Amino acid sequence: VLMDPVLPCGPIVAESLSLPSVYFLRGLPCTFDYKAAQCPSPFSYVPRIFMSSSDHMTFMQRVKNVLMGFSEHLLCYFFYLKYENLASEFLHREVTVLELFSKASIWLMRYDFVFEYPRPIMPNMVYIGGINCEQKE
Repeated sequence: VLMDPVLPCGPIVAESLSLPSVYFLRGLPCTFDYKAAQCPSPFSYVPRIFMSSSDHMTFMQRVKNVLMGFSEHLLCYFFYLKYENLASEFLHREVTVLELFSKASIWLMRYDFVFEYPRPIMPNMVYIGGINCEQKE
């Protein structure tokens, strides 16, 4: 099943039908894409989204990055709570959204290499940058 898993309805259907999932996405909130693929994403190294920090952060920027990472976790818990309940009811077992996301066979990441910071990725994650770019005339 090819899907954009921002809202986890596709992963729920793929799990219930026991089909492999291919995720085509720009990124998930709270770095769930990296957590689900078990990629290291330390707060002290990788800038959080909307932080306007570079990968060369000062100590205070790193502290803000850590605080933002912890607040992200709480916000995403409340955002995905209804989907966890829906998935648990539909699949007839307790399941978390992170567990659903971790079932992906391959992640097609729509990152543009020019705008992203270097970070470690897993072998099933493929960067396919440039498809969001308009051709210059």
